Amino acid sequence: MLFLDAFLFTLFYICIFFPILHLLHCLPWFHVQGENDRRNPKSEKGVSILIPCFNEAGIIKTSVNSMKTLDYQNFEVVYVNDGSSDDTFPLLHENLELVQCWKTPLNQLRHQKIESIYQSQLHPNIFVVNKANGGKADALNAGIEYSTKELVVTLDADTVLTESALKSINNKFADEEVVAAGGMVHVLQTKTQNPLNKLTLSNSNLLLGVQMLDFLKAFYVTKISLARFQGLAIISGAFGIFKKDLLVKVGGYRSSVGEDIDITLKIQRYISKKKNDMKNKKIVLITDAISYTELPETWRDLFKQRIRWQKGYVDCLVHFIPFLLRTVWTRSVSFFYIVESLIVAILAAYVTVGVFTYNAVANFSLSLASFVMLYLLYIIVFNLVYDILAIWQVRRYGFTFQKKQRLRLFLTILYDVFIHRFVTMYFVLYGSIAYFFNRDWKKVKRTGRNYETDIAS
Repeated sequence: MLFLDAFLFTLFYICIFFPILHLLHCLPWFHVQGENDRRNPKSEKGVSILIPCFNEAGIIKTSVNSMKTLDYQNFEVVYVNDGSSDDTFPLLHENLELVQCWKTPLNQLRHQKIESIYQSQLHPNIFVVNKANGGKADALNAGIEYSTKELVVTLDADTVLTESALKSINNKFADEEVVAAGGMVHVLQTKTQNPLNKLTLSNSNLLLGVQMLDFLKAFYVTKISLARFQGLAIISGAFGIFKKDLLVKVGGYRSSVGEDIDITLKIQRYISKKKNDMKNKKIVLITDAISYTELPETWRDLFKQRIRWQKGYVDCLVHFIPFLLRTVWTRSVSFFYIVESLIVAILAAYVTVGVFTYNAVANFSLSLASFVMLYLLYIIVFNLVYDILAIWQVRRYGFTFQKKQRLRLFLTILYDVFIHRFVTMYFVLYGSIAYFFNRDWKKVKRTGRNYETDIAS
């Protein structure tokens, strides 16, 4: 029993250490050299924006309209219609006035058969690759094959960029040591007419509100801290930026439930192997490159999304475990992936549920009960602090909420702390087990909203 007590309280203190670490390390006093540099490059690097589409009829018009507003010259957009069975392709045809064209592929990455390639008559820098269905990773590989620019930006079809996002990317990649980056992602349903400084909850239900808090905590606390440690894992589906030649060198995307995280670990593994040639190369977070992505508005769709995310984490853990274990003490991304994500996020959740169940049905132990109560108190207190700090952080980076929404924001925080945190624990528990029985994932239904009309109103 003494050994079990020691294990539980050691685990508890580890669970406390990492949140405190990120809470402090994200603060402005710990910024790293070059983090906020403005290089103001005189030329624009070429950017290819890749958008894989599978049955995206409900959001594709919003995506197309957002691509027309970007304040940048040297870029192209490649929509990859991955065998959609709905109206995605007809809507692309209608909104872009497509004509068939010819683009030369690299012939270095494998993907399903390309049926045809189109170019927009209205916007000659927008292309559509029409192909047989092969999954998201396959579609991204096809997009890389037909892209022509130096940098590759990967977006989901429901993610839109702000007008100045590509200029921010160009500024950061003026540092030749930067080989990949992640942008900041906000919730599309909170977007206003001033997307670089105002957020709103007027179009959001409580479920969207707590997801917004999740994103604020993830990007403005955890990811800022991890980026300063050089331990950032980019979620490329939401908003990832890569040097194209590096994507080709690592073999493109691997078809799996976790392809979004997989590509970051592939790059980290490649840098580790080529440490003499790439010892100064880095993956960064671009805090002024802002995008907005649509999030689920129902519990059913939220369940689909979060279970897929957890399956993706476990998939990459299983696939990259030799690399992660070999470099756990030498590479920050491996350390945080193993120690924080595995032990703190997954193991602690299972241990807590196991101890609570044991106390309830078997043998009451004051020390074990104390552990459960301390862990639950830790979840409540630290998530409250995280919520408050995330809102303070997002204000520091230039975003504010309307004053009349303060009560709504306060109620959302209470719901997040006392209810939603325990729901997300269930997602972790269920998704980690479900991966070993079913590696499929179900697509989240798009809302079909007209965001231009909603934002204007």
